[in-house]
Amino acid sequence: MTRVLNAGRKEPISGSTRSIVVFLHGYGANGADLLGLADPLGEHLPDTLFVAPDAPETIPGMPGAFQWFPIPWIDGSSEEESMRGMVSAVDDLNAFLDALMVDEDVLPEQVVLFGFSQGTMMSLHVAPRREDAVAGVVAFSGRLLDPESLPEQVVSRMPVLLVHGDSDDVVPPQSLPEAAEGLQAAGFEEVYAHVMKGTAHGIAPDGLSVALAFIRDKLSF
Repeated sequence: MTRVLNAGRKEPISGSTRSIVVFLHGYGANGADLLGLADPLGEHLPDTLFVAPDAPETIPGMPGAFQWFPIPWIDGSSEEESMRGMVSAVDDLNAFLDALMVDEDVLPEQVVLFGFSQGTMMSLHVAPRREDAVAGVVAFSGRLLDPESLPEQVVSRMPVLLVHGDSDDVVPPQSLPEAAEGLQAAGFEEVYAHVMKGTAHGIAPDGLSVALAFIRDKLSF
């Protein structure tokens, strides 16, 4: 049984929803952490609804903090617990996306997933395995999980933008070329990359500008 994800929203400036950007936050954050990006992005995407769900699991001792799945080297969980958590979160996110598209009457090709850190891991795992391709995936400061299984499990090959800070001390910068290699090995033809110079584990203005251009292109603005 899937869990319902609580989500914040920023309505389209135009008042009419023609596309959706779904923000997927990182470990220990929540949907509001990324929803603030809707303001600078929304000026250039007037018909876009921005939605930012909280991950399904709270983190003990961290009020207002959520995780998509446990991370053993951070919280001391086992690999088995981490895998179980991820499998459940994948189901939760797929159910959330399915319901969102029905409720807002949009097609998959009108939706972009915008992930950060653990949210990027979820985006790069879930989107390729969905029956219908979304318009694109913006993947900040994360990694491609289980790249070995992707060639056999991939169903949809949407455009992907990988963005990473070269001074990231949380998720190694090497994760970007590794993700690109894994996606290309699985037959992805549109894989783009941008390195944010002097940036740690975060989203710098230049990275956000590249992401905006990618989103506008894939949503045909």
